[in-house]
Amino acid sequence: MGQEAKNPDAPDFDTLTRQHKDSVYRQMLRVCGNREDAEDVLVEALLKAYRHLDQLRDSAAFRAWLAQIAKRVCWQLKEREALLPLLQLSTLEEEGREIPGGDLTPEANLQRRQIKQLLDDAIAALPPLYRMAYQLRDIDDRAGDEVADKLGISQAAMKSRLHRARDLVRLHLDAALMRGGSN
Repeated sequence: MGQEAKNPDAPDFDTLTRQHKDSVYRQMLRVCGNREDAEDVLVEALLKAYRHLDQLRDSAAFRAWLAQIAKRVCWQLKEREALLPLLQLSTLEEEGREIPGGDLTPEANLQRRQIKQLLDDAIAALPPLYRMAYQLRDIDDRAGDEVADKLGISQAAMKSRLHRARDLVRLHLDAALMRGGSN
């Protein structure tokens, strides 16, 4: 990438990776909770770091920078895993099927309710301007032009609101998962 042109004395990516990957891996073991996820997260974080190496201003900060990227990747992985039962539930509901009662343990039922509550709280926390676009488009699954018409705005404005709403929901869920993980 272009960082060598800026500072020819800066260590290259391979050198920085060899120096810091083990300590970041140990951090990810604690954050992710298991070896497989920690390994996957480290590989993805290294890939992202390589792609965005031009954003690293000081090679001395590489380890902290890589660890921050890896934490974000791990949180995204945990968020996907946490939301998977909710997504499966909504798919079953959309297909008009019932969830077999005997397959879910009480813990799984509790987890599912907690995830649903987290998502409901995230949506409720949205400013009304964004909540309506999110509700109509992502929850009610209406077409973009229909949502724009209903809100009386352009499709570009609707897309902007929807994008912002999704970001806010994601931030709310990240914060909630982080609070839950720090107990």
